[in-house]
Amino acid sequence: MSQLSSGICLRLSEASPSDIENIGTGHTVQLLSIKKVTPTTNTAAPAVDRYRIIISDGVHFVQAMLATQLNDLVANNEIGKNTVVIIDKLTCNFVQDKRLIIILDLRVLTRDEDKIGSPTAPNENAPAASTVQAQASSSSTPVAQSRQPQGRLGVPPKAGKSTVFPIEGLSPYQNNWTIKARVTQKSDIRTWSNPRGEGKLFNVTLMDESGEIRGTGFNQVVDELYEKFEEGKVYLISKARVNLAKKKFSNLQNDYELSFERNTEVEEVTDVSELPQIKYNFVPLSGLEELQKDSTCDVIGIVQEIGPMGEIISKASNRTIPKRELTLVDKSQFSVRLTLWGKQAEQFQADELSVVAFKGVKVGDFGGRSLSMMSSSLMSISPDIEEAHVIRGWYDGMGSTQSFQSHSNASLGGGSFGAFNRAEVRDLKDVKESQLGMSDKAEFFSARATIMHIKAENISYPACPTQGCNKKVTDMNGAWRCEKCEKSFERPEHRYIMSMAVADWSGQAWLQGFNDVGVMVFGKTADEVVEMKERNEAEYNALMVQASGITYNFSCRAKQDTYNDQTRVRYGISKISPLDYREEAKHLLDLLRSPWAQ
Repeated sequence: MSQLSSGICLRLSEASPSDIENIGTGHTVQLLSIKKVTPTTNTAAPAVDRYRIIISDGVHFVQAMLATQLNDLVANNEIGKNTVVIIDKLTCNFVQDKRLIIILDLRVLTRDEDKIGSPTAPNENAPAASTVQAQASSSSTPVAQSRQPQGRLGVPPKAGKSTVFPIEGLSPYQNNWTIKARVTQKSDIRTWSNPRGEGKLFNVTLMDESGEIRGTGFNQVVDELYEKFEEGKVYLISKARVNLAKKKFSNLQNDYELSFERNTEVEEVTDVSELPQIKYNFVPLSGLEELQKDSTCDVIGIVQEIGPMGEIISKASNRTIPKRELTLVDKSQFSVRLTLWGKQAEQFQADELSVVAFKGVKVGDFGGRSLSMMSSSLMSISPDIEEAHVIRGWYDGMGSTQSFQSHSNASLGGGSFGAFNRAEVRDLKDVKESQLGMSDKAEFFSARATIMHIKAENISYPACPTQGCNKKVTDMNGAWRCEKCEKSFERPEHRYIMSMAVADWSGQAWLQGFNDVGVMVFGKTADEVVEMKERNEAEYNALMVQASGITYNFSCRAKQDTYNDQTRVRYGISKISPLDYREEAKHLLDLLRSPWAQ
């Protein structure tokens, strides 16, 4: 049984605001309870999960909150009920007469423990904190005392003329705080004009070991502070106002943001050895299918292709906006198109086959799945991080010889990218009578249906063979020209574009699909099928017949489409998969054992 640091909970419950920061770390406690608390929010952005924990020293217990950067410990079941841990770092917010303890870092000692002691809540008759402190110093576990307190990033609590607060610990109820943070992103100065007046603003993203926060300056503050901030540098910042975050303007996981004022103090720090680098939570490119449209993510990959500078005209402002498209690949053997805008596109200087890491890029559904930089996104070329070294070694060793799958193969302009969902299966008659797809937004459904007929005419199109492009090419005197890539090729790469009638017990519907659908249905590439049709049309017709009469599971997207002034609903296939008869049999067996069959 682990020995707990007796007395620490009573000290935490009695310490004054000035004493909290002086309570040493390295205390061993037991987690009696972990409960998720989802805060209410007035915005459409998803709320960040927070966890309330009850910590015990075997004599008393107190409530605390887990810092959000430790949420993965709960998600990965690294901590749970009765887990014994060493607290390496904590802070405390004082709101009116209440205190909120925030655990910033901890280490797991043991997980399989029974409840230690019979702890109770601290009360007025408890011994004085000084007495408990003496007891704690004599009874604390040697494990807790023998190790220098280290957080995940090896950073001990700070002290100085003004206590340095962690970003995670900021709230609107605090005064006289100072944060020490790195500027990871700095925007251009933007102006606005409306009936209430006009003005200008800028914002920065600030990061320390506990989290990130957005800071914004307006009007005169822009003149005073804009030039002081530089990306990558570290600053001591104080005397700014802490407000509730406007989630529609930021994708940071912080409920608060900073508003810089005329008396805000910003002082550059030259010793930045203790400050962390940018934190990433990389998603493999193959995993983009599982993310929702308009969500944000971090990715890292090899830049396989750098497109030329282009431009679009914004419909909202009628201004010309520069753009540049990159093609990224990674170890998951997927490629994706990522678009840079404005200054990011103009100043991009990486060479092809460079490793580039992106933080906070937006997920789109153009051509299946695509990525786009936003003003708050970060880009790091050849970063000195482990993931970059791993992907560099992989590509130089074997990645350069591999082929990559494009997300544009997977769907008809986006769709339901999850696996076939039995709970969402609808018969075709119900799909039509429910008028799925008649609203302004696409609607998704799953279906189990049998192919009845495939339109054999125009089953494919000649596409650009450049990885990740797939645009239609034009035959120009024997050379196949791609206007997007501005290149000509000796021959195209044919890709499926299919239309087929499917049916279930209730009726029939026409479904449209792209390359992955054709490969699944025919078991051949489009190039092979086109060559077959040119060589022996009877064999080609036989292949069409053989593909009919087979049942598949479909994940589909219903969306209005207007052609020649006629509006109709088109059903696009986002995923197709053969029946898994073992799974089907198990489902029927489970159904027979359910209350429905009793």
